[in-house]
Amino acid sequence: MISIKGLRKVYTSDNKKLTAVDDLTLDIENGEIFGVIGYSGAGKSTFVRLLNRLEEPTEGNVIIDKQEITSLTKNELRSARKEIGMIFQHFNLLWSRTVEDNISFPLEIAGVSKEKRVKIVQELIDLVGLSGREKAYPSQLSGGQKQRVGIARALANNPKVLLCDEATSALDPETTNAILDLLVDINQKLGLTVILITHEMNVIRKICNRVAVMEKGKIVEKGDVLDVFSHPKQPVTKKFVAQLMDPGSEDETEDIENLLHNVNHDGVLLRLRFIGESTNQTLISQLAKKFPIDINILQGKITQTQTGGFGTLITQFIGNEKDISNAIEFIHHETSVEVEVIRNAD
Repeated sequence: MISIKGLRKVYTSDNKKLTAVDDLTLDIENGEIFGVIGYSGAGKSTFVRLLNRLEEPTEGNVIIDKQEITSLTKNELRSARKEIGMIFQHFNLLWSRTVEDNISFPLEIAGVSKEKRVKIVQELIDLVGLSGREKAYPSQLSGGQKQRVGIARALANNPKVLLCDEATSALDPETTNAILDLLVDINQKLGLTVILITHEMNVIRKICNRVAVMEKGKIVEKGDVLDVFSHPKQPVTKKFVAQLMDPGSEDETEDIENLLHNVNHDGVLLRLRFIGESTNQTLISQLAKKFPIDINILQGKITQTQTGGFGTLITQFIGNEKDISNAIEFIHHETSVEVEVIRNAD
C-alpha cells in the first residue's frame, strides 16, 4: 500500500510563498488504478512528482511498500526509484536513440547485462504492441507509439508502481482510448499499482477504481469512482461530472433553467438517477404500463465506469396528480432508481 500523510510543497519566489500541495493525506491500495483529477493549477502534477521525489516535499511523508521514500538518502532513493516507473505527457524520449535503445536505457544505468537487456526489451516491446518498430527513432513514430515507448521504458526495471502524469493529454481521443486499454492490460497482467494524474473525467471513468479530486493543493473529495460520480459533493466535482455527462456544458443549473423555459408547465419535472444495476432497468416502460401518465424524456445520458454504470434522465410526467404521485412512490419503493422532483406542475 502507498501511504501519504501530511504532504506539503511550498515554493518561494521573490519572498512570496506558494503552496502547491497542502496537507495531503491519502492511502492507495496495492494493484489498484487510482486517479487524481483537478483543473490546471490544482497541484496534481506536483503531487505525483513528490511521490518519487522529483520534487522534494516541504513537509509530510510518503511510504511505498513499507519503505519511507521521504527519508531516503540520495543513494537509497536511486535504488528505490527502480520500483517506481513514470510516464509523462510529452514522452521525454531520447531522440537520438531507437525504440529498443530508449527502452534499454534504464537497464543500462542499472547495470543489467546486455544479454538480459535484449530479452527484457523484446518482452516489453511485445507487451506494449510495438513489434516491428524496434529500430525506429522517435521522429518516425506517432504520438501513441511514442507513449507506448515511454510506458515500456517505465516498466523496464519491473516497478511495483507506475506514475502517469497527464499521460494521454497530448493524444487524440482514439489514441487515448488505446493507451488507457494498454494501462488496464498492464495493470492486470503485472499487478502493479497505477496512479493516474489527469484533468479529463473520461480518463477517470474509463479505467480508475477510485479517484481523488484536487483543488488549490488539497484533496476535496475522494472515493470509489461510481460513488463520486453519482453523488458529487463539492462544486469542482459537480463541474467535472457535468462535463462528462454533457461535454458541451459544465453548468447543470443553467441547463435545468433552459429546460424549464422550453417545456410546457403541465407536468412534473423529475430527475431520475440510475446507479449500477439500475441502469439496466426498463423503468420508463414499466411506468407507462402501470400508470395512466405520459412521460416525456427531455435530457439524459448513461455512462459506464470500471465498477458499473451511472447516469441521469430529466423527465416530465404529465397526467392526473394522484397518478403522478403513485408513479413517483413506485420508483421510490419498488426500484433502485433515485428520483428527485425538480419542479411541480403549476
